[in-house]
Amino acid sequence: MMTYLSLFLTYLKIGLFGFGGGYAMLSLIQHETVEVVQWGATAPWLTQSEFTDIVAISQMTPGPIGINSATYIGYTVTGSVWGSVVATIAVCLPSFLLVLLVSRFILRNKENPIIKSIFKGLRPVVVGLIASAALLLMNRENFSDNTFSIAIAIVSFILVYFAKLHPIWVIAIAGVAGYIIY
Repeated sequence: MMTYLSLFLTYLKIGLFGFGGGYAMLSLIQHETVEVVQWGATAPWLTQSEFTDIVAISQMTPGPIGINSATYIGYTVTGSVWGSVVATIAVCLPSFLLVLLVSRFILRNKENPIIKSIFKGLRPVVVGLIASAALLLMNRENFSDNTFSIAIAIVSFILVYFAKLHPIWVIAIAGVAGYIIY
């Protein structure tokens, strides 16, 4: 029971402070699940390798990456569907309540200079959190064979950014390349 409570409180904290969506949450999720020993546990919930695998699965499945990873990690930590439910509800609850409580206020005051300033201040934080998530995923587990892994990453970037190829096609091409190379 302590694991479920710890899981709920951890993901409630992640949901509360995870501004900018799922990718921005990844560094918070990684810190809480890989680096921190939670209440009632003797070791962190996940290894870096397990976290990397969960992020990969969360990216490939439909839905927001933050919620998908909460669902997978909840199941991994508890070994039950209830762990998935607890983590998913906890990560969504702060956003749901915030939107419910604040949306009318923001709509009425969206031209207010204070509100505009707050959102201008949050934009760089979101960019920083997303950059942090990108750097977090640049680890040995994702770049085991530096030459081919870096080549796949660079070609993927070029195809999406410059050639404007849809990311789904790039993922499929990278998957085939990974299958052939590795």
